Order: sequence, then structure tokens, then C-alpha cells
Amino acid sequence: MSRALLGVDFTSAPSPRKPITVARGRRHGEHLALERIDRLPDWRGFEALLREPGPWLGAFDFPFGLPRQAVAALGWPLDWTGLVRHCAGLSRARLREIFDAYRAGRPAGDKYPHRATDLPAGSHSPVKLVNPPVALMFHEGAPRLLQAGVRVPGLYEGDETRIALEGYPGLTVRAITREPYKNDAPSKQTAARREARADIISTLRAGRPLGIRLRCTSALDRRLLDDATGDSLDAAVCAMQAAWAEVRAGDNFGLPARIDPLEGWILTAGADAEARMRA
Repeated sequence: MSRALLGVDFTSAPSPRKPITVARGRRHGEHLALERIDRLPDWRGFEALLREPGPWLGAFDFPFGLPRQAVAALGWPLDWTGLVRHCAGLSRARLREIFDAYRAGRPAGDKYPHRATDLPAGSHSPVKLVNPPVALMFHEGAPRLLQAGVRVPGLYEGDETRIALEGYPGLTVRAITREPYKNDAPSKQTAARREARADIISTLRAGRPLGIRLRCTSALDRRLLDDATGDSLDAAVCAMQAAWAEVRAGDNFGLPARIDPLEGWILTAGADAEARMRA
């Protein structure tokens, strides 16, 4: 049986209204067959997901690491396991206080240091606390990866049958369109955003930009289109990134040969990965 592939659209505060959304599928050659989309309204469901027996490979949309520059300045552990355990011991309020004070001490225009991967990926600094609160996503997500004992290539050598990689749907979507395609506010869930989602789905079905063709039932296709929050589509895009990585499993899942073992790396980010995406 082929390896299960997961795409996880993450939130730092899952609830029935805003759950963690998980797209599940399997790769068949150059196709990803999307099988179902699950909604996890609490941490218990997410933790159970991480402990599901392998083999599976998942792309998770939250930062796995923090900028080395910030970690060193704060005097925190400079190894990933130590860093994650240290941050897990901080309350959310305390983490906010520390990052607020850290940014206050930095010069104007340079408040948010980035990881090496954030610039080629176009992703937010993981010390950002609002719009989106990626620091909180790291604070909730990374300790659960470590606790579950999954393998995180480049960061942690856990269970070889359960592999977690950092995904970022925005990187793939921007290669298709720059038009807004989602919003949590009902008043901003417009026909134009629906058309943008339709364009994204059509392009993924054609195998661009990842070289993987999306396949799904008409019911799932409607789910991707009709979910105006974009959570279902983002989860599916993460699953596509997982399929892209699985094709390159023998080549470090398409990750660079050298990854900062504190910061991690986002799937498909970087010049080499982008060249492979266009191939």
C-alpha cells in the first residue's frame, strides 16, 4: 500500500468554528488522489493525528523553528529539541511578553527577524504574534511534533514511518495567482474570491506548479470551492506539497542538503526547489 499523505491547515486555537483542517490522500504516479478532508476542533484530535501509525508523510502549515538570530539574542537553547522544550514550558502570555520586549529593543524597520527559509518562501517571521500569529502556531505545534516522536527531517530523527515537513500553501498559490482567494469574514467572501479558488483548483488539476495533478471526487471538488475560508483548499495544497516531497524522498524530500538545525525549512522554498517546480 502506498504511503498516506496529509496536508494540515493549522490554527493556534482550534475550535468547532475554526478547526485544524486535514486533507488526506495518496500519490499514484504524478497524481495525488484526495480521499477526504477532516476537521479537528480540538488539540486531542490533532495529537491523535500525529500518533496515527505510519507510514505517512504530512505537510503542516506552521513554523517548525524560530530565527537563530532571535533565539541567540534571547539566550534560549540553540538546539531544536532544547528550544522546543523551553518554549513549551512558557505560557502563551509569557511568550507574548518576551517577544514584545524583544521587538521593542530592535531598530525600526527590523523588528521581525526571519529564518533563512522565510525569505525565499515569502513567509512571515515566526516571532510575529498577530495577522497571522505564527509565533503562537510554533508554540502550539512544534512541541506536539516533538511529544509525538515523529521524524522532522533536518531537525529531529523520530519515527521513520511518521514524517512531518513544514508546508506553506501560500508559496504554491502565489505561483498560480496573486488574487485574494479566502477570508474568514462572511462579508468578504466574495464571488471574486470564489473565482480565484476555481482558478487554483483548475491549475492544480493540470499539474502546475508542482508537477503533481490533483484528483478528487466531485463532492470534494465542491468542498474545496465552496469553503470560502480557504481552509479546505489550503489543506489540499499542503497535501500536494507532501506529494511533491514524497517524489523526492530519496533526495531529502526536496529539502536543501544543508538546513539550519534550529530553523528548519519550508517545502519547495528556494531557488533549487523553484527550478524543480517549474520543470
